[in-house]
Amino acid sequence: MISPSPAVQSTSSTGTATSRDGTVLRTWSNGADGVPLVISNGLGAPPAAWPRLATPDCGFAAVSWSHRGLGGSGRPADPARVRVEDHADDLEATMDAAGVERALLLGWSLGVDVAFEFARDRPHRVAGILGIGGLPGRSFRAFGPPGVPGVLREQAGRTAAWLLRLVGPPAAALAAPTVAAARSLGARHVPPLPDPGASAEVARHFVGHDWTRYSELLLAGGEHPAVDTGSVSFPVTLVGGTLDVAAAAVDICAVAGTIPQARFVPLVGTHFLPLEQPDRLHRELLALADRAGSRPPR
Repeated sequence: MISPSPAVQSTSSTGTATSRDGTVLRTWSNGADGVPLVISNGLGAPPAAWPRLATPDCGFAAVSWSHRGLGGSGRPADPARVRVEDHADDLEATMDAAGVERALLLGWSLGVDVAFEFARDRPHRVAGILGIGGLPGRSFRAFGPPGVPGVLREQAGRTAAWLLRLVGPPAAALAAPTVAAARSLGARHVPPLPDPGASAEVARHFVGHDWTRYSELLLAGGEHPAVDTGSVSFPVTLVGGTLDVAAAAVDICAVAGTIPQARFVPLVGTHFLPLEQPDRLHRELLALADRAGSRPPR
């Protein structure tokens, strides 16, 4: 049973937490009252990527952090400490700083891997995992079309991660105006964005990244081996976007079949489902809370 967090202020706030190796992290809280939730975000993504969790009545007391060297978090003294295991330590530091003993974990992209790595060593602190567009380890194996041999997909994933240091800045700079222009022209192929302002804020956040640093973190994350999920003892929901080329839905579905108490949910969308389908993902989060034995305040 998850016990709802005590009432807190009704507005979001930022703070700091210190990870196991001394790295100082920038943390965030939505300031809401509800079921404890830790957002294990996509690499470099800000809290703005979750517009439904930014409201005081969302039902979840959510906390998150910025990844090492990104978004205001410090860089580790040892440059090699950017593995998934290190991010899992950062997740723990964020929970501890917020006074949260046990929570649901909401993972996106590489954050799914981080959530499962955290749960591997600390299962008593995890009430359930909702994973979106990511896998518990071997992330590059799900890159690109499923019919291509895994070794080629893995190499393609590494290459794409390295190239982000070149193409990331202009892509991020063009993202917000491109979406706005397409929507103004009534392009039907643009995924639904219930909160276009959130999408623009996420794009602005990514413009400010050190993209060489971002590429290094992504490459390190992609090297993480598969996490054994056969002994998972809590409910899990894995969501895959049918148009996602960074984490193929068919691969996510296959992993869900190996996890006890897991269900797979395919949604029409790309790797950016949190912005494309926030209401549907919020419903999945509510359903996961029910399965975990907790119901957000109504």
